[in-house]
Amino acid sequence: MIGAIAGDIIGSIYEQSPIKTKDFPLFDPRCRFTDDSVLTIAVADAILAGWPYGISIREIGRRYPDAGYGGSFFRWLHSDDPQPYNSWGNGAAMRVSPVGFAFDTEKDVLYQAKKTAEITHNHPEGIKGAQAAALAVFLARTGHDKADIRKQITRRFEYDLDRTVDKIRPAYAFDISCQGTVPEAIIAFLDSVSYEDAVRNAVSLGGDSDTLACITGAIAEAFYGTVPTFIRTKVKDLLPPDLWAITDQFCRQCN
Repeated sequence: MIGAIAGDIIGSIYEQSPIKTKDFPLFDPRCRFTDDSVLTIAVADAILAGWPYGISIREIGRRYPDAGYGGSFFRWLHSDDPQPYNSWGNGAAMRVSPVGFAFDTEKDVLYQAKKTAEITHNHPEGIKGAQAAALAVFLARTGHDKADIRKQITRRFEYDLDRTVDKIRPAYAFDISCQGTVPEAIIAFLDSVSYEDAVRNAVSLGGDSDTLACITGAIAEAFYGTVPTFIRTKVKDLLPPDLWAITDQFCRQCN
């Protein structure tokens, strides 16, 4: 899960100023955690505590009102009667990675991913994006090679993964949809040779960089087995103590 948070932090400064290169400082001084990290950690908290996902997401999300939530989610977060709002946005996919680390069968991963999404993102594409991201993490964690991950995600979700980062990059633009983010994030992983390379691929696409790198980073961590120590240290330094405590506990119990 640290891989997802690190991806969010690394990509955070390029969301408003997209870049089309892999040559950039990994941790710019302006890097920060965003809503992607807050809500990923909230999903982990729900898994650890055995609570409904909505409870942890609302409780932890409200602690960080300036994390960068979208307008519809922000209204849901502060509503007295929160209801799903049929979103197909990539927020469903960016927060789901703990499911891929915590559960041990494809059936459970797909079911739990749906549960994390449908409290807000109950559009079929929102649920599909969450399930695809979580399943990619699960397959990577459980020893599947890249060819099999590509095959299984393509077969189950009908995403076009027969592209490369270099082919996508020139025409790709900012996209907040699951269908325009999740396949590209998975390809950024598939085209990588290491965790850091995967995150650089994701950011270099020039889209919703923190979310792309968050999704890609989770899959890459699961596949390559860990994140470099200096990246873990940077995540610890940049997260508030309450969010780091949940992250550390989850990693000890579920990674």
